[in-house]
Amino acid sequence: MLISPAYAQAAGGAGGSGLEAMLPLVLIFVVFYFLLIRPQQKKMKQHKATLAAIRRGDKVVTGGGILGTVTKISENDPEVQVEIAPDVKVKVQRDLIAAVVSKTDAVADKSSKSTSTAANDDAGAGGGGLLSKLFGKK
Repeated sequence: MLISPAYAQAAGGAGGSGLEAMLPLVLIFVVFYFLLIRPQQKKMKQHKATLAAIRRGDKVVTGGGILGTVTKISENDPEVQVEIAPDVKVKVQRDLIAAVVSKTDAVADKSSKSTSTAANDDAGAGGGGLLSKLFGKK
């Protein structure tokens, strides 16, 4: 016979284990965790803390984009009363407040804040920041 018979080769060209096949998936999950999941969890935690710290007199933005001032708040009630115009008050779900535009200072915080602001103003008038020291003031 002139033609020799052809036989199939044995499998095993990759020569690796299942761990090497799982490594790219694990790396993708780690990247997604640090770039997407973790920052989103931090943002949600900060938003919850902001909503818990809302007081009377704070200016807020609702989820629908309405600006208003908080007039009535209750710790156990999930609703907040917001004045959106003179003598126009609406109840808004606390969770649907998108942002706090400006916060009112507590009475105890005003005295300590005014002294610290004066100290910061004195320091800011002469020194400046790191970049102003490097590049000079203009």
